[in-house]
Amino acid sequence: MTEELSERDELVETDTLEGKAEVVEGEREALSTDRLGTSSILKLLIEFSIPAIIMMTFNALYNIVDSVFLGQAVGPDGIAVTTLAFPIMTLLMGLSALAGQGGNALAAIQLGEDRVDDVEKTVGNTVLLLIIIAVIIAIAGIVLIDPLLTLVGTTPELWDMAKLFMQIVMIGFIFQCMGMGANNFLRTEGKPMLALGTSVLGTVMCIIFNFILVMWLGFGVAGSAFATIIGQGCGMVPVIWYLMRGKDAPFHLRVSCMKPDFHLWGIILSLGIASFIMQVANAVINTILNQTLAYYGALDPIGAAGALAAIGLAGRVNGFAFMPAIGVLMGAQTLIGYNYGARKWNRVLKAYGLGVLFATVIITFFFILIHVIPGPIVQLFGVEGGLEEFTIFALQVMTAMFPLVGFQMMSSNYFQSTGQPLKASLLSLTRQVLFLIPLLLLLPQFLPGFINVTALQAICFTYPTADVLSILTTAAFIVPELLKLRKRANEAQDAQTELPAAA
Repeated sequence: MTEELSERDELVETDTLEGKAEVVEGEREALSTDRLGTSSILKLLIEFSIPAIIMMTFNALYNIVDSVFLGQAVGPDGIAVTTLAFPIMTLLMGLSALAGQGGNALAAIQLGEDRVDDVEKTVGNTVLLLIIIAVIIAIAGIVLIDPLLTLVGTTPELWDMAKLFMQIVMIGFIFQCMGMGANNFLRTEGKPMLALGTSVLGTVMCIIFNFILVMWLGFGVAGSAFATIIGQGCGMVPVIWYLMRGKDAPFHLRVSCMKPDFHLWGIILSLGIASFIMQVANAVINTILNQTLAYYGALDPIGAAGALAAIGLAGRVNGFAFMPAIGVLMGAQTLIGYNYGARKWNRVLKAYGLGVLFATVIITFFFILIHVIPGPIVQLFGVEGGLEEFTIFALQVMTAMFPLVGFQMMSSNYFQSTGQPLKASLLSLTRQVLFLIPLLLLLPQFLPGFINVTALQAICFTYPTADVLSILTTAAFIVPELLKLRKRANEAQDAQTELPAAA
């Protein structure tokens, strides 16, 4: 009898200790995400944005280093191959964002509503979608590669190198698709530094393997392509490992949650469509812009090549200026989505407002540099003579509305973060497609008749004009939304005030 009681006491003690462990573990898991709804929004936005800003900078760094290695080892043809591949690789990034960012936006809202089971189902189905997308791309890299190369304008002398490069990248796309797509969930897990670390790891490994395969072993564009997918694989492994095995993770990637749910797929893809559309728009607009520049540049003293070089340089500077602002958007997305799901309207308003402020300050900083010291910026790229003058003109005109663009970017991001994909998609389209493309076709023909500019210079004015129209359209959508949020916040505050009085 004594032995039975002793065994029973041990069992009770064991159960009690296990129960306490589960409670402590549950409290630890809740702590990592509950702070999204309780800690200072300013502190959280800085914490979540800085890693994303660094991540975007590292991604841009890899593109530069890759071009340097190929230029030195292969020559201009190597850089030309990556230029031809750029539209296709942009679309691949868009497909990764389609599922990855869409699933993350939904998961953040569900987490704010304390629906952990639904979050894990969303994560599982998102990863399943990423795998399916990667398989489709790999098949397209084998079956449809020739039409794709024709579509991007590949010349006969570059055909073989471009085909080899793109086939390797597309067949190995699963590493980028899984790594970039699933990385979004790490921020929602409350692990922005881990998200940064995995991204930086992938970029550093890409650079290392690029040096080994391209510069050291002389594998040319094939080496560059293999280095890309190997580095992306190195970045993917810790992301998937943490989602599946992370001890302090508030939710996990479980095989049981990967059962296809077509309704959930529709929601995930609808929330990610805005990011995908932005990537598609980038590819389309670059094609139309290049054709327009080639036509009007040939009619101008600087020539088609000069026009492409000048506007292309201005575009790269613009893109670099947007990189840290995009990092702010990525950091704000989780905060807005979580607090929107938790019905904490004041925190949503504060996260949005601070996001607009941070993005505006960053872009305005680059605006000041461009308009105060444009010469040194342009000369860094080796541009001089008459082309330097036009490049400075183009750079300053194209960035004329920069201080207001942060508002437009964050407002579009707000609608994606709060599960309003139609509005987010429309606002993402306004600047790059709905306004910019028609302006590219119209302004060079009509603007020289009203002001003293050439047709080529008129192309530069399409950007600030599109910015103004896009900002006005965005304001028409976001102002009623902010008023509605303010009303909800006041009602919630009044309800909390009435509870003590009623008691």
